[in-house]
Amino acid sequence: MTDVLTRRQLLRRAAAGGAILTAPGLLAACGGSSSKSAAASQSKTLAKTLRFSNWTLYIDTNNKTHSHPSLLAFQKKYGTTVQYTEDINDNASFFGKIQGPLSRGQSIDRDIVVLTDNDRYLSLMIKKGWAEKLDKSAIPNMKNLIDVQRHPGFDPNRDYSLPWQSGMTGIAYNDKLSGPVLSVDELLTNPKLKGKVTCLNSMGDALTLVMLANGDDPTKVTDKSFNSAISRIKKAVDSKQIRQFTGNDYAPSLAKGDLAAAMSWSGDIAQIGNKHIHWNVPTTGGALWTDNMLIPKGGNVYTASVFMNYVYDPKVAAAIEGGNPKTGDTGVYYICPVAGAREQLLTVDPAIAKNTLIFPTKKMLGSVHIFDFNALNNQKYLTAWQNLISG
Repeated sequence: MTDVLTRRQLLRRAAAGGAILTAPGLLAACGGSSSKSAAASQSKTLAKTLRFSNWTLYIDTNNKTHSHPSLLAFQKKYGTTVQYTEDINDNASFFGKIQGPLSRGQSIDRDIVVLTDNDRYLSLMIKKGWAEKLDKSAIPNMKNLIDVQRHPGFDPNRDYSLPWQSGMTGIAYNDKLSGPVLSVDELLTNPKLKGKVTCLNSMGDALTLVMLANGDDPTKVTDKSFNSAISRIKKAVDSKQIRQFTGNDYAPSLAKGDLAAAMSWSGDIAQIGNKHIHWNVPTTGGALWTDNMLIPKGGNVYTASVFMNYVYDPKVAAAIEGGNPKTGDTGVYYICPVAGAREQLLTVDPAIAKNTLIFPTKKMLGSVHIFDFNALNNQKYLTAWQNLISG
């Protein structure tokens, strides 16, 4: 994430073409309410309006009307209008906007917000008591949540959150400037790439890849593994192997040939489409991150939970994921968390359904890792990381 532009906004500016996926890497893969639960205090009556904050370019869209078909269908089925706002540019700045009101027990006028699990703010919302518990009785489709997402460390029983979309962090390279770049070792040390590579400025993304390359476990960070990863990245910076730290702004530079290789997000490469850009999860494994739906304190729990149940219907999830080429609808092209959506898409758009960046194999999902949420809230680590990327 970046404070300037989201990774999704920058996709609009990258070069077009056909995406090529690299098989070897893929095989390695990948507000004011009281403290009383709103689920108990609110009636099970749908509100007239559901207020939903999300990232840009992150829901199915009809290119002619610029409307969102899945939201219109929800309104038609339930009679509730979705006030959909694309006002999340990055986790830090959005949290900065809402923390004041929430800390004072005030409403932020939202029923659902979407935050990322490899940044500290999602777990912080839960820890501070600024999130409402889901009304699971209204979410029978929660059974469709894929296994890998069922018990995250920040919310072990999924009492407060449900995934919206996921993505993998790996390495992308431009074949006009480089041969295949399939490992972190090569990215950080190959002299032919000196000054032509970038590192993500997200601690969870970058350290997951480097820790795995070091033989360490990014899901259980220790001082030793953290320092080892930081030192390795710093060495690559000092030697000028790494040109800079980036948010999503690596994408257009990579597509234009200004970079040879970059730590990158899977969804970016699937969307920008450039025949010279190849993406793979490093041979030692990659990172898995998820943007999660959360009900902020004071949000309408029942209405939000009914909506979550709706988007966990495989037919709806398939429409959000892949859109519908027959009606001019485009989808989001990230990793779908809903089991059964792929089978639905096979009849609508087989190419999307068979894209393993959107529907990864079990082997791929078994080789990507979610960064230790405790480390994301360790102030010593946060300070060290900030000093490194701003140095």
